[in-house]
Amino acid sequence: MNDEVSQLLASVRQFGIQLSATPRGARLARLLAVEQLRTWGLNAVAEEAAQIIAELANNAATHGQVSGRDFQVEMFALSDVLRIEVTDTRGDRIPHMCLPGGAAESGRGLLLVDALARQWGVRQGPTPRKTVWAEVDLTPPGQAST
Repeated sequence: MNDEVSQLLASVRQFGIQLSATPRGARLARLLAVEQLRTWGLNAVAEEAAQIIAELANNAATHGQVSGRDFQVEMFALSDVLRIEVTDTRGDRIPHMCLPGGAAESGRGLLLVDALARQWGVRQGPTPRKTVWAEVDLTPPGQAST
């Protein structure tokens, strides 16, 4: 392994937790992630990240829930990006953005993720899992990353 790769790996901050696929587990995911971001000194992105985690964890607990199986939340902070990953065990249910009707009480979560994240997507596998991920910029607007 060369020095550049070693330095990059040493500078990655990582957090992960496995939680029950319930509304309580989704709320706990958001609270624990926000506390970890504060511990890392990333208060500037805590609100955006909290909203993204809340939506993805809620989706995992609602649409990705399989009795007796949990979901997992991971965050990776590099120098210029925070990557959020939420993995559940319903790889057969791929999330997609849709525009809900005006009176709909749900269905706007991925629209919010799309608005807050630099980019987001879905990675399938290993079976039966899928991971929905989103990235948030850590570099303040107007500043170039190093």
